[in-house]
Amino acid sequence: MFRLSRNPRVWDFPPVEEASPEGLLAVGGDLQPERLLAAYRHGIFPWYEEDSPILWWSPDPRAVLFPRKLHVPRSLDKTLRHGHFTVTLDTCFRNVMIECAGPRPQYPEGGTWITPTMIEAYTKLHELGHAHSIESWQEEKLVGGLYGVAIGGAFFGESMFSRVTDASKVALVSLVRQLHAWGFQIFDCQQASPHVMQLGAEEIPRRAFIGHLNTALTLSNRGGRWQFDI
Repeated sequence: MFRLSRNPRVWDFPPVEEASPEGLLAVGGDLQPERLLAAYRHGIFPWYEEDSPILWWSPDPRAVLFPRKLHVPRSLDKTLRHGHFTVTLDTCFRNVMIECAGPRPQYPEGGTWITPTMIEAYTKLHELGHAHSIESWQEEKLVGGLYGVAIGGAFFGESMFSRVTDASKVALVSLVRQLHAWGFQIFDCQQASPHVMQLGAEEIPRRAFIGHLNTALTLSNRGGRWQFDI
């Protein structure tokens, strides 16, 4: 197992082809912005539980949603058209992360992998203009959303939550439509789930994902706080 240096000036990762069959690539290091950005540029992301060292992953295959291939089921399209939710960008990033870390059906005791250290690290990325949140609201109450990291023409989705039916799906569709308008090439879902596959995500070999990622990284960064065009 490759162990990362804690030297704040060393961000090197091993080639993703050296990952285990499960996708585990490296252990250790830290969550400083430079290391996180270096990881995402190479198709790597951190995922670990609170009591374990930092684990870095690059699974094969990789779940990806190409914005141009977004599929909106008829029932969800009806929800979107009827305006049951107000959707915003970058209005309460930390709150979205905290909600994602809270109890959910698949994590009844809380999403423990979104640790306080993780929240601080990604909030710092947000303040630097690299991480973004999308929020769904009803009656001025935050009821769904997601967050992730943007580099060039790639958006790396990290986690989402929903307190009302379709709240997170509405946020995701609204984001992907805006990313498509901005020219983003890929939305990285990391691993397949019924939630994202229903919206048009697909599993592709890691080698193909890295090729799409390298192309997307040639595009200019869209930093700062985001707002919808319309």
